[in-house]
Amino acid sequence: QKGDKGFWVKEIEDALLAGRIDIAVHSLKDLPTEQPEGLEIASIPKRVDARDVLIGKEGMKRLEDLPSGARVGTSSVRRKAFLRAYRPDLQILDLRGNIDTRLAALGTPDYDAIVLAAAGLIRTEMRHRIDEFIDPDLLLPAPGQGALALETRADDDLSIEVVYAIHDHATDDRVTAEREFLAGLGAGCMAPVGAHATLKDGVLTLEGWVGALDGSQVIRATTSGDPAECADLGAELAADMLGQGAQQLIEAAHR
Repeated sequence: QKGDKGFWVKEIEDALLAGRIDIAVHSLKDLPTEQPEGLEIASIPKRVDARDVLIGKEGMKRLEDLPSGARVGTSSVRRKAFLRAYRPDLQILDLRGNIDTRLAALGTPDYDAIVLAAAGLIRTEMRHRIDEFIDPDLLLPAPGQGALALETRADDDLSIEVVYAIHDHATDDRVTAEREFLAGLGAGCMAPVGAHATLKDGVLTLEGWVGALDGSQVIRATTSGDPAECADLGAELAADMLGQGAQQLIEAAHR
C-alpha cells in the first residue's frame, strides 16, 4: 500500500514540476510530511468528517454488534491494529482497491463488514451507504484524514493566490498538529499511528495513538494548548509517546 500511495503522489508531483498541471489535489493523509524541492502545500480547504466508518451486512451495522469471528475488511495497518485491540475476536482481512471495489466486496461471502474513511464516501456522494460513524475513542483516525491538500509550484504566485482563497485556518492548525506528531514519531505511513486534533473554545486538543500490529498494545496520549502552537504540540506529543515506548511498536511494524 505504501508503494501505491507514494507512486500516485509522485506521478502527480512530477506533472506539477514539469508544468503539465498547475494545481495538484491530494488526500492529505497520503502526502509525506516533507515536500519535494520546488513544491509547496498552498492551501488546505475545510476538512470533512475525519472519522472512519463501518458498512456491514444485515444485522452487522455497528462495530459493537458484530458477532465474534465476523470478517472485517480494511487495507489500513492502523485500522487493523486498533480494531484488533478493541475486538480481538474479529477476523480482520485485507481489502484493497477504490471505494467501488471495496463496496462490491461486501456483496460477496468473503466479508461481513468493511471499514473505510468517511471522507471518501462523503466526497463521492455515497454518504447514504454509511452504517456507522465509528467513535474516535474506539478507532482513532489517521493524521490528516478527511482533509485535502492543494499543492502548487513554490514560485507560481497566481496558482498560490487562487487556491489560498479556499484555505481554512482551523483545519490547517488541526492537521499541522497531527502531521507534526507523525513526523516526530518518524513513523511513516506503514505504522499503526492515529492522530486527531479538535478545536474548542480557542483550545486545540490533540490525541495520538500508536499500536502494536497484533492489537496487543495501544499507547495513547493527549495534549492541548494554543492553536498557534499546533506544530509544537504535535512534536511534544510525539516525544511524550516515544518516552512511553512507542519506538518499539513503530520499529516492529516496519520489520
